[in-house]
Amino acid sequence: MVKRIAILGAGSWGTALAIVLAKAGHDVALWARRPEAAAFMVEHRHNQYYLPGAHLPESLHVTSDIEAAALDREVWVFATPSQSVRDCAERLQSIANENVLCVSVAKGIENGTLLTTTQVLNQVLVHVPRVQLAIISGPSHAEEVVEEKPTTVVAAAYSSDVVHEIQSTFMTSRLRVYVNNDVLGVEIAGSVKNIMAIAAGISDGLGYGDNTKAAIVTRGLAEIKRLGMAMGAEPSTFNGLAGIGDLFVTAMSRHSRNRFLGEQIGRGMRLADIEKEMKMVAEGVRTTDSVQQLARKFRIEMPITRAIYEILFEGKRPQIAVDELMTRSAKREDWLPDVLQE
Repeated sequence: MVKRIAILGAGSWGTALAIVLAKAGHDVALWARRPEAAAFMVEHRHNQYYLPGAHLPESLHVTSDIEAAALDREVWVFATPSQSVRDCAERLQSIANENVLCVSVAKGIENGTLLTTTQVLNQVLVHVPRVQLAIISGPSHAEEVVEEKPTTVVAAAYSSDVVHEIQSTFMTSRLRVYVNNDVLGVEIAGSVKNIMAIAAGISDGLGYGDNTKAAIVTRGLAEIKRLGMAMGAEPSTFNGLAGIGDLFVTAMSRHSRNRFLGEQIGRGMRLADIEKEMKMVAEGVRTTDSVQQLARKFRIEMPITRAIYEILFEGKRPQIAVDELMTRSAKREDWLPDVLQE
């Protein structure tokens, strides 16, 4: 069934989804924040800033007017950086209604409030029932999705009907969508893995090897699971696409902006200089601040997260952080804090 869909955010992932959904026959509008970016895409039919070379189908409508993009659309896909989701939602308050299905594809925890993106949407879009909110996450680099390389993601929602509607809408012969009912777990996994990708990049920049990368991925997953369980998520979620799947691809891939940022830090560059040169947002930076606060709130020990926080925001040298991680007190591999064992 053809859906009327608004993709809100013309970064690489938003653009890739817009192309895939338009090719699948849906009526798609893509909103770009900057008028000059929208005008370029309309004239040249590609996104020179974030996904150069990927042709925009003629049926895809591009605009810098957010209300025009979203008005009378059945599905709103929030594809902005996570720290911009609130602003985007606030601009749509006047046209939001109880029937629109809101899908977040952003990965991050809002600074200050410590809310996930669907929690932000639930707080701002008061006319949209919570049951109409959903998340799509998983190992899905935009560059490969738009090239139709086989990709799998997971959709999670509070309603079985809603999540299966998302599955049928987004699934193609090259983008396979699985379903899950653990919205919180999927969001926590997709957010915290970006911190671990920064850690993996720092390891690369320092010249460490495969052993170190494997340790970061494995122990990073333990931290993700520890926090998620403390917040009420399902443990099995972290063994799936949103957890180990997304963590693996983000920590390893040349496409990963978080891994890239970490690599530059490992090579001695300053965070401010790296972010100034990057075209796209590395979500893990701001999320590190939020997750460090969540770890304190829930009394969860997250040593890798703490180390990345100290490197990013307190100026700690990566080599010193590594030494401190490696000389911590001995633990069991399946160690959990008392709050989760009670």
